[in-house]
Amino acid sequence: MTEQESELVERIAQLLAEAGMPRVAGRIWAYLLICEPPQQSAAELAEALHASRGAISGAVRILATAGLIRRTRRPRERREVFLVPPGSIIGILNARLPVTTMWRQTADDGLELLRDRTPEQRARLQEVRDVYAFMETELPSMLERFVARRKEPTP
Repeated sequence: MTEQESELVERIAQLLAEAGMPRVAGRIWAYLLICEPPQQSAAELAEALHASRGAISGAVRILATAGLIRRTRRPRERREVFLVPPGSIIGILNARLPVTTMWRQTADDGLELLRDRTPEQRARLQEVRDVYAFMETELPSMLERFVARRKEPTP
């Protein structure tokens, strides 16, 4: 891995760590986005990322459960390899839609609780509610448009 690639892997890992994912899981996912070949064994990941096999094992379990990577085998090999399957990020974003709805519903409940308060007192929670309501309605159609656009032939 080049120095620039390593920096990119670390930047992506940092973003995922800030979202609550273990840093090594973020590093694995980031590396699998850019490595060649696209399928990597646990040993190959450990070597490329200078991580222990134990750390790799736990992190790939998290990533596979989240749908960010897939376990498979190379032809005529027994060892497992990992890869980022096409469309996995779309699946992750679609899976977040129920959480978006829960946020909007919770904010609605909070606004009902605060119904007798001034608009100024309700404004912060109202903003949270409005953002999640917007995402709840726009994200599904946005993802559909993205998938449709990806299927269009490129000139």
